[in-house]
Amino acid sequence: MKQHNYTKIFLFAIVVLASNSMLGQKINTDSLLTEVIKDINIRKNYPEAIKKAHVGIKAAPDYLDFQLFLGRAYQLSESIDSARYYYKRVVEKNPKYEDAYIYWSQLEVNAKNYPEATNVTDQALALYPENKAFHFRKLAIYELQKEDDKAYDYLKTMDKQFPNDTDIKQRLFLLDKKNNNDRVGLNYSITFFDRNGVGPWNLGSAQYIRERKWGSLIARVNYANRLSFKTSIASGLQYEAESYFFTGKKAYSYVGAAYSDDLVFPKWRVGYSFYYNFNDGWEADLGGRYTKTVDENLTAVVAGVGKYIGSYWLNLRTFLQNQNSKVYPAFTLTSRYYFDSRFDYATVIMGYGTSPDERSVLGQLEQRIAMNSYRIGAGYYRVLWKNYLAGIQVNYNNQEYLPGLKQNETELNFSLHYRF
Repeated sequence: MKQHNYTKIFLFAIVVLASNSMLGQKINTDSLLTEVIKDINIRKNYPEAIKKAHVGIKAAPDYLDFQLFLGRAYQLSESIDSARYYYKRVVEKNPKYEDAYIYWSQLEVNAKNYPEATNVTDQALALYPENKAFHFRKLAIYELQKEDDKAYDYLKTMDKQFPNDTDIKQRLFLLDKKNNNDRVGLNYSITFFDRNGVGPWNLGSAQYIRERKWGSLIARVNYANRLSFKTSIASGLQYEAESYFFTGKKAYSYVGAAYSDDLVFPKWRVGYSFYYNFNDGWEADLGGRYTKTVDENLTAVVAGVGKYIGSYWLNLRTFLQNQNSKVYPAFTLTSRYYFDSRFDYATVIMGYGTSPDERSVLGQLEQRIAMNSYRIGAGYYRVLWKNYLAGIQVNYNNQEYLPGLKQNETELNFSLHYRF
């Protein structure tokens, strides 16, 4: 009886000691892996990380983290073939090892081995279709090969899968502007006044827009006719040219000029703005405007900030205008909700003051700069039958025309363009 009890106690002690030994080995292995990671990420000592990772692989050959970080250490020390070898081993042993695909695909991108980078990324996407990092990796492969058409089509696929991602929306809009696109169109606006004997004012324009990968060129002819008591009191033509051109992957510029020999328009109008797209859907712009009228030379500094929030775009633009050595501000807050493309949206606009970017009142800019003005508007724009772009917008403006005297202005805008 006692012999049997001693045997049981002896066997139990062996089990406990073996368990403690195994646990100690596991802790030591984990500690060693921690040191490998520190050597890679903190100390940047890649040769030491490689030595320790090899020790870890010998101690625990099925512990794939050692092989993964060994590949990472080789990658960062630019031993591309060795890094690729260990990434492949990890994936062969565990085809669902997500981090291995992240490092391996980046390795192939950095090595400009785009076919293999595409192959690895596609494998990862088949396993993890909701991981946006792999989608952006595939997009980067298209962009690095300057395959803008494929990148644009893939961005549209990403936008459908992740409709609230602001970075995707912003990239899509920027790349959409690089597509070859030609449009001709007509714009017309009529402004009504609640003051007896004033208006309506008519403004029409015919324009041609040419968009290419480098940017866009816009040629426009404007015609204005102002009425009083049903009689035309001022009319004339204005000739205008504008361009948006890319100056970097995330930057583009605007330049525009307009000329008229008729009093209903300013003599000259010149403008420039620089736009830069930051991460997370942010955009900022900075520029200037110059307007020459019969009596004055008017200058303005313009600064704006915009933000994509899912399908929404918000933009606040400020104009600081100089007249008679005084500075008069104007503000415009624009919000848009996009449906299917950058041509399909609903918009709401609010503002204070008169800016040099308001075409319908440019002929009165010098009279209005110092006057109070409160504006609100709403519009709706859609693509019809693939090739037609139509829009309608209504603006209301409570305008001071003399100190202490105000009038209400209601402006209706219509546009119809044909895309080919």
